[in-house]
Amino acid sequence: MKIKICGIKYRDNFDELIKLDPDYVGFIFYDTSPRNAASSLKPEDILYTNIHKVGVFVDAELEFIQEQIQMYKLQAVQFHGHESPELCDYFITSGIEVIKAFSVDDHFDFTDTASYKNSCNYFLFDTKGANKGGNGIVFNWQKLQEYNQEVPFFLSGGIGMDNIQEALNLKGLNIYGIDINSRIEDAPGFKNILKAKEIITIIKNSSYEIYNR
Repeated sequence: MKIKICGIKYRDNFDELIKLDPDYVGFIFYDTSPRNAASSLKPEDILYTNIHKVGVFVDAELEFIQEQIQMYKLQAVQFHGHESPELCDYFITSGIEVIKAFSVDDHFDFTDTASYKNSCNYFLFDTKGANKGGNGIVFNWQKLQEYNQEVPFFLSGGIGMDNIQEALNLKGLNIYGIDINSRIEDAPGFKNILKAKEIITIIKNSSYEIYNR
């Protein structure tokens, strides 16, 4: 089970987080987000680590995305808007890992993911809310049984200490990783290291069974 810590905004906080050895660290490049990394992190603040760096974008221009990939040496992009399969495919063929996020509620139709299945490495299923992520609320995980499990996915949305074990107990789902954000924060973009350590330890020590196609 991979671990992704998303919405990191501050250098000192980042320095402490990577000591916990997550698999992915996410930086949001979206002006209206309170976790906008570009407002406080310089490229040199994060270039020293080999941990997979993910840039999170919402309907950004191609040139802007390319600039952030180059400056911050991102290995992956995560799209939270209405980005097309063609845009996803562009980055796949450029050697950049692509994660396409979908906002899930009780009415979500998983057939909406079909056109992206050959253009992404992973999906990310998050809770539909007022913001493009970081809402801190959980969707009905039983809804995931409606997904055909073709593309492995990150599970996101309100995951914290009170429900991480429930997430790890989910069966028959092609979960590639757990995405953790607001539920381990003291403030937007500032992660509580003790909470992060506790939840990462639980995930690393779990006996989660990888989905068998």
